[in-house]
Amino acid sequence: MLSTGSLINYNGTYVSVEPFHLFRYLDEQCFRFNNRKLTDGERFSIAVSGIVGKRVMYNELIGKDETSQREQLP
Repeated sequence: MLSTGSLINYNGTYVSVEPFHLFRYLDEQCFRFNNRKLTDGERFSIAVSGIVGKRVMYNELIGKDETSQREQLP
């Protein structure tokens, strides 16, 4: 469920929200809310510890399959 606070953050933070990435925006807002009593530095440390050793390729990030792009090339 979206709260008023999430909608306010959306209007002030993001230019547009793509449906494909909506769960990511909501996850970010949940993370901020659940850790609201921590300092910015503490929140940053938690976030960085969750991404160590992970790799995201650009095509995966934007939701495009690399094999389908190759098939479309002339």
